[in-house]
Amino acid sequence: MKIYTKKGDKGQTSLIGGTRVAKHHLRIESYGTIDELNSYIGLIRSQKIDERQAVVLKEIQDRLFTIGSSLASDPEHSKMKIPDLYESDVTLLEEEIDKMNEELPPLKHFILPGGELPVASCHLARCVCRRAERITVHLSEESFVDEKVLIYLNRLSDYLFVLGRKVSFDDKIEENIWVPRL
Repeated sequence: MKIYTKKGDKGQTSLIGGTRVAKHHLRIESYGTIDELNSYIGLIRSQKIDERQAVVLKEIQDRLFTIGSSLASDPEHSKMKIPDLYESDVTLLEEEIDKMNEELPPLKHFILPGGELPVASCHLARCVCRRAERITVHLSEESFVDEKVLIYLNRLSDYLFVLGRKVSFDDKIEENIWVPRL
């Protein structure tokens, strides 16, 4: 099997279900941004982080494939069974956020993105996650999107923010706090 089909050479692609759409279609933008987010999470996993968090990040990557398949499906024409997202997937993120927060000092300032590479990677992933969420919310205003997808993305960006703080804390890297000029 060849990786290229040449079917997209004129700027069109197929959704699951066969519907052809422009490659700039909002549904393509949504799952393309999820794919980008998944790559950033892979970048975080490839660095020196807590083993427990690496396991959670792999689970998150799996869930992002689930979300991507949901967003890549034509809600009106796809008869293909795709994986589901569960409330327990959101609960896992919340539980992980709570566990990390128990070990972290209270947040008293805004934090500037950056620090060592693993921390900066968490900030990048968080920003891409927020963009994915914005695009998917926009899509949901025009077409069906499972509400759990929106909730998951919202919670995931929170998780990535706290993960950045936790990685910084574990590696004894001082947080880069924002002190506004007054």
